[in-house]
Amino acid sequence: MGGHSHVPAEIRHEKPLWWALGLTATVLLAELAGGWLTGSLALLSDAAHMATDVLALAIALVAVRLARRPPDARRTYGYARFEALGALANGSLLFVLAGYILWEAVQRVLEPRPVASVGMLAVAVLGLACNLVAMRLLHAGAGQSLNLKGAYLEVWSDMLGSLAVILAAVLIRLTGWYWVDPLLAVLLGLWVLPRTWVLLREAGNVLMEGVPRGVDVDAVRASLQTHPQVDSVHDLHVWALASRTPALTAHVVVAAGDHERVRRELAGTLRERHGIAHVTLQLESGREACAGCDGHGH
Repeated sequence: MGGHSHVPAEIRHEKPLWWALGLTATVLLAELAGGWLTGSLALLSDAAHMATDVLALAIALVAVRLARRPPDARRTYGYARFEALGALANGSLLFVLAGYILWEAVQRVLEPRPVASVGMLAVAVLGLACNLVAMRLLHAGAGQSLNLKGAYLEVWSDMLGSLAVILAAVLIRLTGWYWVDPLLAVLLGLWVLPRTWVLLREAGNVLMEGVPRGVDVDAVRASLQTHPQVDSVHDLHVWALASRTPALTAHVVVAAGDHERVRRELAGTLRERHGIAHVTLQLESGREACAGCDGHGH
């Protein structure tokens, strides 16, 4: 199948991700059980927030495992796109869940219900402790790996959510203001929904073979055309094999000369300036017919 690999090179620090996933999943289950037993909608809302982070960590780990599988005769690009499929399915479920919590919170603001504040506080403290441990595990690699950095920021936001629930539990315990619980649930729900929407949008962009985030097609075209032997570029396509694996194909009309040298130089330019390592360039002379050109990507 050839020697070119589509494995994202930056996915390396796997063990801290496993620990973070285990701790975050533990907190998620504790908050689901605690929210059910104490009647706290804020805990359930924070559990939805936690679920987005469990999903992000799980997707990163699944991508690591699947990306190690080599391409085969049926899937010549390999299995990296499972990342986007998983994000789309789970993001859709989380979107519905967050919407339900917001609806239920509005009903409880109008008609507050008693909440077991002590149990709510205990679960939130457990969540805070697990988040702090996970942050320490991920901190060392956050500056070396995009996955670790993303996971660290997710756990950091979880820690803020746990702090918010702790404050709400203390306030309810001291004042008896049960409306604080659904109000916090609304705030957490409004925090979850935009992040879930971004997840769905990015997954949809990958599946629709859209231009990856951070890639400017016009700038890519300009980089190719600045080469002294390039006359023009057409049928330029940029898409994502997975969220962090951009790919490019293009037809490049070049002047007479060493085409192989030109191809290597153009590939190097794309890798260094735009971070695109998987490149397929078809070099043509001005008098050659463009076989297979479909009129798109000009």
